[in-house]
Amino acid sequence: MKVAILAGGFGTRFSEETNLLPKPMIQIGNMPILLHIMKIYSYYGFNDFIILGGYMCYAIKEFFLNYYLHKSDVCFNLKDNSIQILSNKTEPWQVIVLDTGINTMTGGRIKRAKAYLEDGTFMLTYGDGVSDINIINLINFHNEHNSAVTMTAVQPEGRFGAIQLDDQSDLVKKFIEKPQGDGAWINGGFFVCEPDIFDYIRQGDSTIWEREPLEQLAFDNKLVAYKHRGFWKPMDMLRDKIQLEDLWNSGKAPWKVWDD
Repeated sequence: MKVAILAGGFGTRFSEETNLLPKPMIQIGNMPILLHIMKIYSYYGFNDFIILGGYMCYAIKEFFLNYYLHKSDVCFNLKDNSIQILSNKTEPWQVIVLDTGINTMTGGRIKRAKAYLEDGTFMLTYGDGVSDINIINLINFHNEHNSAVTMTAVQPEGRFGAIQLDDQSDLVKKFIEKPQGDGAWINGGFFVCEPDIFDYIRQGDSTIWEREPLEQLAFDNKLVAYKHRGFWKPMDMLRDKIQLEDLWNSGKAPWKVWDD
């Protein structure tokens, strides 16, 4: 099954870094967050990727162009200008990088990849969010419900810490560092899609996937939610990047299911 990853946005909240790189190429630890996402899927046996690029798409292309070399031990013979690969540690991936346009919206990016995705069920996610989601369980859920789209639903943590008060005395009883938010379920990405979804993307490049297509799919009872209660975090702002970095550096990143 193919995995499409939306990786074309401007990342305006990371202006200092995204002046030089597209947002999915911002590093967490020692590699781009895009690679973290791909490694999650690869752990579950899915190695066929389609990157839906846009803003600074060339940076993603150049990264994968040189990835094999960067993951290899190499002998450079300067006498005859030859290169010998001594050993290699790359993943068994096929990666297609599509330039879907700088100003194209999310639905338009998906539509532009139709020729590569319309031959069967495929997965789709955003190029800036990680999770400890079990991909096999997600796919099984999708197959059981016979829907056009399964969307992973999550409950994000609250932005601020909270306190627990005694209702009678107003004494502070407990500090809660990062409680769940307001209890609402939101779109967490990690979709499983049937090719039918392309019929719902009707406005071309201007189509926002999260608006008309998903709203119409919901109206037609073709959209179901897989409730994920584990770890999930998008890299929306600098503080998110810092938190993800801290988790990674602690050696306890919940989304790191793969072996080094």
